[in-house]
Amino acid sequence: MPEKPIDIQIFGRTLRINCPSKKKDALNKAVEDLTKRLQDLKIKTRVTNAEQLVFIAALNICYELAQEKLKTREYAANIEQHILLLQKTIEKALITHAHITDRADGTLECSKHI
Repeated sequence: MPEKPIDIQIFGRTLRINCPSKKKDALNKAVEDLTKRLQDLKIKTRVTNAEQLVFIAALNICYELAQEKLKTREYAANIEQHILLLQKTIEKALITHAHITDRADGTLECSKHI
């Protein structure tokens, strides 16, 4: 994907960055989000120094990212527990409804009880 330099405006400053053509819309949305965050922080904190606002925004974004990563890890662990429970339930059902024996070649053979 060829990158083209594009100009973006963030909080009154122009930056020229390289961006793949297909990612331009995503970049513009990120610019809008960051600009809004900076404006909201300026109002909330009454800090007018753009550099300080950028650092505060960066810290907030890093914190939010860390929280999302934690949620993702917790969600994955929860899903893993549910999968293990489901596997155990399936194994119990198979044992209850089928007779499982070891064959000489090491594979399992199932036959239904009638």
